[in-house]
Amino acid sequence: MGHQEDEIDLMALIRTIWRGKWLIILFAALAVFMGGYYVYRIAVPVYTTTATVALDPQQQNVTDLTSVISGLSGDQATINTEVEVIRSRGLMEKLVAKLDLTKDPEFNSRLRAKNPYAPKPFIKRLLGLQKPEITPSNRAILDATIDQVLRAISVSNKRQSYVFNITATTTSPTKSALMANTLADLYILDQLDVKFQATQQATKWLSERVGELKTKLETAVTKVKNFNSQAELVSPEGFAALQRQVKETRDRIKNADDELTQEQARLDALATALAANDIEKIVALADDRNLSRLLTMLKSGDVDRETFDVAVQTLVRRAKLDHARAASQTSALKTSITKLESQIKRQSSDLVQLQQLQQEAAASQTIYDYFLKRLKETTVQQGIQKADSRILSRAVVPSVASAPRKSLVLALSMMLGLFAGAGLVLFREMMQSGFRTAEELELSTGYTVMGQIPKMPVTRRVDTLSYLVDKPTSSAAESVRNLRTSVLLSDMDHPPQVIMFTSSMPGEAKTTGSLALAHNLAGLGKKVLLVEGDIRRRTFSKYFDIKGKYGILSVISGKAKLEEAIHRDSALGFDVLIGEKSSTNAADVFSSEKFHAFLSDMRAAYDYVVIDTPPVLVVPDARVIAQSVDAVLYSVKWDSTPKNQVLQGLRMFETVNRKVTGLVLAQIDPKGLKRYGYGGKYGGYYGYYAKGYYDN
Repeated sequence: MGHQEDEIDLMALIRTIWRGKWLIILFAALAVFMGGYYVYRIAVPVYTTTATVALDPQQQNVTDLTSVISGLSGDQATINTEVEVIRSRGLMEKLVAKLDLTKDPEFNSRLRAKNPYAPKPFIKRLLGLQKPEITPSNRAILDATIDQVLRAISVSNKRQSYVFNITATTTSPTKSALMANTLADLYILDQLDVKFQATQQATKWLSERVGELKTKLETAVTKVKNFNSQAELVSPEGFAALQRQVKETRDRIKNADDELTQEQARLDALATALAANDIEKIVALADDRNLSRLLTMLKSGDVDRETFDVAVQTLVRRAKLDHARAASQTSALKTSITKLESQIKRQSSDLVQLQQLQQEAAASQTIYDYFLKRLKETTVQQGIQKADSRILSRAVVPSVASAPRKSLVLALSMMLGLFAGAGLVLFREMMQSGFRTAEELELSTGYTVMGQIPKMPVTRRVDTLSYLVDKPTSSAAESVRNLRTSVLLSDMDHPPQVIMFTSSMPGEAKTTGSLALAHNLAGLGKKVLLVEGDIRRRTFSKYFDIKGKYGILSVISGKAKLEEAIHRDSALGFDVLIGEKSSTNAADVFSSEKFHAFLSDMRAAYDYVVIDTPPVLVVPDARVIAQSVDAVLYSVKWDSTPKNQVLQGLRMFETVNRKVTGLVLAQIDPKGLKRYGYGGKYGGYYGYYAKGYYDN
């Protein structure tokens, strides 16, 4: 179901656009005319040309020298930077100066001829709001010219490449090529200039630095010489010999200390043995063969004790002398090593200081040599600088204008006109509040349209019946006949006898429809009664010249007989029963048994009864009367009655379990149909195929 509704909406959209085709074509033609006028009369042709520059990240180093400024890397950041360098105001200022563009009216707006009748300045002059013109400075003129040049120049990078496109667009083909090529040349020269200036600055700085380093080197060398002359330094071999002598002396001192300790221990043991008069131990400690022999002789009695004691004392004195000699020798060795260590310490300090001075001198020499080498390299590079980019192709003078593209502008203008026209048609359709075709009315309500009645060419309501009588073959009369046929055939088993006409609001042709239907039914030779059920407004007085004082209320109440209240006119062919004003509520009257009895009497007295009822959205009378009639006709005024009011009115009948028999699309304007693109489409195939059947 949803897919079907989408198709219906699409077809309705297509039909709406088709109906407004002439308006759409008019808009398209107007847009094409305006586009053509702009292209051929207003637009100034401009010419575009492009110079191509390539970045060369892998340049050959012919001198094998390290450059002051390294070449460009070629990564995306570098490429984007170079694009901005080409578009920089500094480079554009050089371009302006090179080509003297401040004297070109295309880029210096002050040189252009001014239109005194231009809207903005003209209005300001009239209102006295124009300020006195201030002459700008040369810098301001230059900046404004650069701004205009920036708008005429575009720089782009081809994806996945080192290639830049420098594009210039001006009103002159020669100027475009000249600007693109000049900017490319200036870009290459700018790279060389940057490198030359950097090398020049580096050379100057290196020259100053080499001079400073040379002075520092000379100072360091002088310090080394002065220190060598002032310090009593031995050679490294002599210093090593001193260190060996110190080691040997330390070894001798250690041996002497050991010997002295042994001698002291021996003396102490001898003293202990002497004190104990232990001659055996004395002989053992003395370790002397002569004393051992004397001990043997003493034991054998060959010598006396005195002789033995003299020998022991002699041995003790000799031991003390040995101990004193060893102590003196140890002291001498210690004094000697103290002197040697002091000498080594002094020599070490001097050598360390000398090494520091020599290292400083060597470092100064290394730095001086490096900077001197870089100075020579930089001096050589000043004359062999090479740009990081090169021109691949120079811009050529274009032979065809790049804009305006006439065919494209005309095509876009036509498309814009078509869209604008279609938009206006759809907007007009969207803003439409009423119905214009029976198909549209049936689709929105779900009810059958039984008649489509055109607007009759009369100025007064009273002339409506006269027109139908005088023009029996008119389209209006034929439409009423079609309505009559549809109503009578709506129920073949029980053809309707009592028919009511209603509408949503007043002024929607329900009364006119009632009159026309009654007149047409009477044309069948039937006895017809037209009843004014809208007793609140009593509009029949505008259609008929009725002088009687009785009406429908008098008949219903029994105050007057039907014959006394009915208006008969042989020219009409049907009877008319007008309404009356009453203090009684109209809805109460039409829901009473007397009204039902009245209708029963009318069914017996007449072949057809047509009742003109009040609008359903204003008062409840129509819904009350609908309960007693055979057919309910709902009048919808063409392109006027709002859709929501029609739907609301139909729902009002459904709330009382009474469905409308059919709809009548009234007051159709044939010219309006044509204006909206429906042609003569009403009442089936009116307006074209029916020309030979009735008069319009």
